[in-house]
Amino acid sequence: MAELQDGATAARQNTASRLARLRRSSTYDLVMRLPVLLWSSTLAFSSAAALQKFAQVADPPLPPVAYWVGVAMRLSVIAFLVILATAVIVRKAPTARARGVEPRVSALIGTFLITGIVLCPRRELSLPLGIVSTLVSLTGDALAIVILVQLRRSFSIMPEARELVTSGLYRLVRHPLYLAEEIAAIGTAMQFFSIGAVMLLLTHFAFQLRRICHEETVLTAAFPRYAAYAETTARIIPGFY
Repeated sequence: MAELQDGATAARQNTASRLARLRRSSTYDLVMRLPVLLWSSTLAFSSAAALQKFAQVADPPLPPVAYWVGVAMRLSVIAFLVILATAVIVRKAPTARARGVEPRVSALIGTFLITGIVLCPRRELSLPLGIVSTLVSLTGDALAIVILVQLRRSFSIMPEARELVTSGLYRLVRHPLYLAEEIAAIGTAMQFFSIGAVMLLLTHFAFQLRRICHEETVLTAAFPRYAAYAETTARIIPGFY
């Protein structure tokens, strides 16, 4: 019996060792890049088609400010997706990862769930509200572009550690990219406002908070100075949270 238990233990250790080597391999890292790369590239082409359609069918009486704000918002979405795809391609291999399945599931849901809001019925907004919604989305997308550039090769969907970035907007908050994404999500949700859209948005927020918790656990373990940085820097909103 003892020999069987020892054999089972050795088999488990051998399997765990193989999985650990696989996760450190370049092949595994490449496979992990592909879903986000395909997703961002597909959405970028779709957004480019939507911009072309908007430019062709925009109502002629539409005020110039509304038209150009709409164009700028769509261009910002395309730019964000292109930079996102580039960040995925050039990012470094992680030095540490969260353990378990739940952190990865939360990261995927937090990332992709909000795209389901387009399945909600679109709301016809008044011109002022339409401009506000577009400006809010544009602000979030523009901030996200700046933050992705500041992250350089440290961007990640999963809770992983690559390099500790504390400059730029990271001097003000620990997770500015999440803040930018939520600003853009609120602007988009205004265009699909309903009980279903609000519930989807709140669920998205909840999973984003889970992502933050998992990410901070990994960063704290990987970088000894992260704890001091966290003590002096707001998590998402300066002076509030």
